[in-house]
Amino acid sequence: MKKTVLLLSTLLLTSLAHADQAMVAKKTIKAFGGALKQELVKAMKEGGPMNAISTCNIKAPELTMQTNKDSSAKISRTSLKNRNPGNAPNEWQRAVLLKFEQRKAAGEDVMKMAYSEVVGDEFRFMKAIPTDDVCLKCHGSNIDPKVTALLDKLYPGDKARGYKKGDIRGAFYITMPK
Repeated sequence: MKKTVLLLSTLLLTSLAHADQAMVAKKTIKAFGGALKQELVKAMKEGGPMNAISTCNIKAPELTMQTNKDSSAKISRTSLKNRNPGNAPNEWQRAVLLKFEQRKAAGEDVMKMAYSEVVGDEFRFMKAIPTDDVCLKCHGSNIDPKVTALLDKLYPGDKARGYKKGDIRGAFYITMPK
């Protein structure tokens, strides 16, 4: 009986810790995603897609470094069709992204799609990034030739094109100690 109570107590505490970490991950993504979106909107207003590319190329890595410096959580972005080779998914991320695609095909709302898991001593959390209209200016099928030329110059191995509104553009990925 004591062993059962101890086991149940341990499971409950582990579950609560997992929920707390998921909350921290969601808040971190919301802050990071909000800051990145704000920079993109500003860049689009100031100079359209040509200007916004520098936000993803320069500002996004700066925001990532700042967020990682200010938090125990480490954030990054990944995608099955990555633009930046440094954002290519690892095996675990690829598996989760493929599950996200299956969930989307089954009708789940991409905006609400997330997944968390503890692997060894690490808590991992992924949140899907839906493709919106503004994304299509650099990630869609009908991209301005000037934008395409700049993307080709900055990202020679770019795979992040051909998206439609509502597609899973990729995911925010967070790790933190368990």
